[in-house]
Amino acid sequence: MNIFTLAEGSYSVDATKKFIPFNPETDSPKDRPASLFIHVNPFLVQTDTDLILLDTGLGYKDTRDELFLHQHIRNAGFDPEEVTLVIMSHLHYDHSGGLVVERGGKLVPSFPQAQHVIAKQEWEKGLSGGSSSYHKEIFEALQGNINLTLVEGSGEFKPGIRYEHSGGHSPYHMVIWIEDREGKCFFGGDELPEPEQLIRKFIAKYDFDGRKAMQLREQYGKIAAAEGWTCLFYHAKSTCVGTVVYNDEHFQVIPA
Repeated sequence: MNIFTLAEGSYSVDATKKFIPFNPETDSPKDRPASLFIHVNPFLVQTDTDLILLDTGLGYKDTRDELFLHQHIRNAGFDPEEVTLVIMSHLHYDHSGGLVVERGGKLVPSFPQAQHVIAKQEWEKGLSGGSSSYHKEIFEALQGNINLTLVEGSGEFKPGIRYEHSGGHSPYHMVIWIEDREGKCFFGGDELPEPEQLIRKFIAKYDFDGRKAMQLREQYGKIAAAEGWTCLFYHAKSTCVGTVVYNDEHFQVIPA
């Protein structure tokens, strides 16, 4: 198993839920009042049988009109068309923007050859357009144009790939376990978004069920430590991939 972090950079997010690029070296947080600062890191996982993309970032482009996501995949040594599976933890915009790309004034799938795995109720919520956290036009552009597999509850998608409905950060959020002969990793999406949230127990206001999300972080952290899973942290600032150690009721994350 090979794991690649497809870092899209840092952003500030205010009440309008617009994601504005933020460079800590040149930008000041004081100029972004009442903003949340986040880092965006989709992941590419190469297993014995698949090339798997876990969440897709914001879908921003570089100066050549190329998706950062596509370029990062190429930098990892692959072609975007080689991605066989796109598995989504949930469909908030900072995780789903890269599902589509604008070409000739029209949104089209970014990975038209890949099988897309999404929680059924999360997909329905995205299509409903009932929340500003979801960009309905993304899912309308995908509908009927991709190989879409909608899953419910918890189960095994295929040998070596398991999913579980978690429902802490968003009602239909899911987490993913991937295992092959060479390794095993856990992707918690926004249930386990960064090491700091595992190390410091707190209830986040931006979670659908903050207390449940906090409890899930601890639960997943303990499992990862006990079973030796490599954790992928989507919103990490520095340690995006790491192993978890749990001693004396305290967590520690060791960079992989």
